[in-house]
Amino acid sequence: MAKKKRLRLIAEMARKIRAYRELKSRPSESQKYSLDYETMKRPYTGKMLPVLAWLDVRRESRLFSMLAGLRMFGVGRLFTRKSWLEEHPEPSYWQITKVKVDYTAENMDHGKAWGLQTLKGKPASEVKEVDKAMYHDWRLIPKHMEQEFRDFQPLPEPPVRYVVYPPLLRAMILAQHKKAFGAVMAEEPMLPLKRDVNFNKEYFFKQEQEQKKRKEGTAV
Repeated sequence: MAKKKRLRLIAEMARKIRAYRELKSRPSESQKYSLDYETMKRPYTGKMLPVLAWLDVRRESRLFSMLAGLRMFGVGRLFTRKSWLEEHPEPSYWQITKVKVDYTAENMDHGKAWGLQTLKGKPASEVKEVDKAMYHDWRLIPKHMEQEFRDFQPLPEPPVRYVVYPPLLRAMILAQHKKAFGAVMAEEPMLPLKRDVNFNKEYFFKQEQEQKKRKEGTAV
């Protein structure tokens, strides 16, 4: 019969105390992202902001600086960023659904926020945490413009065009397929002319899966 293991109560209590002290010593949002506007350094980390960001820091606002002055901390309102307005012709914004304020901050201008993101006119279906909330380029979308942002219809994506692989690469793909499956590939391998295609392991894995599906067919 196996010997019963003795419980080390003191060691377990010491582990819990260490974990509690580590949690208590963890910096708050206001401490981590506080900024000295004269030296443009964060006191907690000692890091200096990039020079290109200094102008926005002095003129623009962080997300929670605006949320703190709104009713219900801006839940339901739309927010965008200066960089999105300059880079994307399609509307990009966040619709705030939940806010957790860091009450240790002097003006309650730090914390975490969650919402639905619409990027380049394409809305997301899942709520996620708002990233880069400490950046100084956030803009509140006025209420009379919210419907205009929501009613935007993205243009349909153009169909993907395909071209034949170069001769050497085509021969390598055909040889690899014949070695793996023992038969010549039924369809000619084609290269998609699409800018956002990343030729990594995941892309070639998906290509192999599609080829297997075409070969096996669909169950009736």
